[in-house]
Amino acid sequence: MQSIRLIQFSDLHLFGEAGARLRGVACLPALQAAVADAQRRSHRADGVLLTGDLVQDDPEGYRWVRHVFGASRVPVLCLAGNHDIPDHMRAALRGGPFKVGGHTEFGRWLVVMLDSWVANDAGGRVGAEQLSYLREVLRTHRNHHVLVCLHHHPISIRSQWLDQVGLYDADELMTIVREHSNVRGVLWGHVHQSLDSFIHGVRFMATPATCAQFVPGSVDFAIDNRPPGYRVLELMPDGSIATEVCWLESYAHSNELGTGHPATARVASRQKA
Repeated sequence: MQSIRLIQFSDLHLFGEAGARLRGVACLPALQAAVADAQRRSHRADGVLLTGDLVQDDPEGYRWVRHVFGASRVPVLCLAGNHDIPDHMRAALRGGPFKVGGHTEFGRWLVVMLDSWVANDAGGRVGAEQLSYLREVLRTHRNHHVLVCLHHHPISIRSQWLDQVGLYDADELMTIVREHSNVRGVLWGHVHQSLDSFIHGVRFMATPATCAQFVPGSVDFAIDNRPPGYRVLELMPDGSIATEVCWLESYAHSNELGTGHPATARVASRQKA
């Protein structure tokens, strides 16, 4: 039986204006470079995951999501982040290849996309309704290996300012994960950095942004000098996950980062993720 290959792009932060920059990075060209790099590296992909903050509070940015991914021959699974506008997102990404939320089967694997968006809040919450939905999906697909995806981090990443705007009902989510042995991995964005750890046999993974990154372990908001990145996941028939974060190292030295972009910039810890 063949493995399932998924490519995750997160925190695109697109604007309606094609050349708009966020924290020194031109977001659309950076995303296009990441997609091109993924196409060069991966001869085959079975699906694409877009795990939130597709736009930077600008509904016009969704047209670029459709521009970049609209011709995909594989499903493009999407969920909202704190900078998204869910109603606009669902309207702009209606119909194939896009699918917002829900669960999707890939052979023996099931990918569940949870919405953790909360209005006017940088943090997130899955909520009672979706937690019940997750329990039911895990029960009715007990013979599937399951990858749970969301935008906000459900575990501490040891960054004081970011852990204040993580998943507010993380304990409830983690209880469900522990109670269902078919959950093999939990995947998210939001934190603009890479993390990969095992907790009780479940793989927990954070993926960097396709634009600017945050300094890991920082007490206050801080921009890192790492380049754009994305994640490749190989979901194995036995339930194991092989994965790699791909950094666009050559892009770090291109003009797209802008002149005078600081290696590290510190501002108030209340800065919105």
